[in-house]
Amino acid sequence: MESLNAMALFVQVATSGSFVAAARQRGLSPSAVSKGIARLEARLQVRLLNRSTRSVTLTAEGARFFERSQAILTQVQEVEDELAQSNILPRGRLRISLPAESTMTPLLAGFLSDYPEVSLEMEFTDRFVDVVGEGFDLVIRAGQPADSRLIARRLTPLRSLLVAAPDYLERAGVPQHPEDLMHHACLHYRSSNSGKLEIWQLRGFDPADFPRLPVTMVCNNIEARVCFARQGLGLAWLPDYFVRADIAAGALVSVLDDYAIRAEALWLLWPAGPYLPPKVRALVDYLGLKTRQE
Repeated sequence: MESLNAMALFVQVATSGSFVAAARQRGLSPSAVSKGIARLEARLQVRLLNRSTRSVTLTAEGARFFERSQAILTQVQEVEDELAQSNILPRGRLRISLPAESTMTPLLAGFLSDYPEVSLEMEFTDRFVDVVGEGFDLVIRAGQPADSRLIARRLTPLRSLLVAAPDYLERAGVPQHPEDLMHHACLHYRSSNSGKLEIWQLRGFDPADFPRLPVTMVCNNIEARVCFARQGLGLAWLPDYFVRADIAAGALVSVLDDYAIRAEALWLLWPAGPYLPPKVRALVDYLGLKTRQE
């Protein structure tokens, strides 16, 4: 700490150009400032300043020490700011980008409820976004990126369930094995980006057989599939966050639970920097905790 104080005093003198000005700014006497610089030079065994009756100038060694000292003091200030920010209540606009067909919206609604001082601005898209260039605070994507400007954190894979309305299962029967799906009405999701149908991740179910499943409805929207499933129009493969309340209320029933495999993990991405804003830290921690609980 003594070295940092001496370094800060030296930077003050070099910046102001005189012992008197530096003394006034730091609330010290000129003689105390002069003695402090002299002690620093003695410890370093090098002359840092050229003195005159009117001003002081940097020696060649002083110029190098000044440049390095400024960088060190800036880093110290950034660390102090980071620790101070950790005690600030998260607030302000939080701009995030999510896949067009996102499974995270119920969790984001929960986050907004817990942090009312934060306002969310969400963009749903499957296009590549320039996180830094477009000014996003956080991006949620499948697959780890190779962008050195970003920090990435992997979320626990989210679980999806195969669900249907009780009246549909009463009419069509409850499937006991993935092969039974060949005889059921199926409500599918097609990716707007790839144009492919989402494969239902079930153990013992050969993805090569998936295209042969009946196609009762195809869309690129979660809410539409939930609605059709509630209406008893078939089976749908859906994130459990979207159907948990319907299952608890008896509007939907999950089937083939023992065969369901967790979906691909998602990644949280945010711009690298000296510290993480409280609003971003809060969301990163919140999503990490909630997905682990699943």
